[in-house]
Amino acid sequence: MAILAQLVDDVVVHKFDIKAASTTLGRRPSNDIVIDDSAISSLHAYIIQQPNPDFPEYFEFFLEDNQSTNGSFINDLPVTSRKLLHHNDIIRFGWNKFKFINDSEADLEATVHMLNKTL
Repeated sequence: MAILAQLVDDVVVHKFDIKAASTTLGRRPSNDIVIDDSAISSLHAYIIQQPNPDFPEYFEFFLEDNQSTNGSFINDLPVTSRKLLHHNDIIRFGWNKFKFINDSEADLEATVHMLNKTL
């Protein structure tokens, strides 16, 4: 399972489990993850979860900005289309920072590394 950890001064203040196939983020209370900040759009962005095409027991996570006013960023790069998230990526919505944590991706990378060594 993946987690979105909200950071304030690089300290985790909230953790949100990413469980659904599509998780909404924004200022509106009906979002899965609510960010109470006027710099955040009512429906700011989505995190989409899909099975990995090569290893279906693992999931990939993508960030998609919903044409928000102040944008979404991964590692300080603007998100202009659906972008694949990686373990330990820093995501920013307005002035709000989050760390994407996906321990199973680290496990998958180790598995792929071992498979490449045996080929």
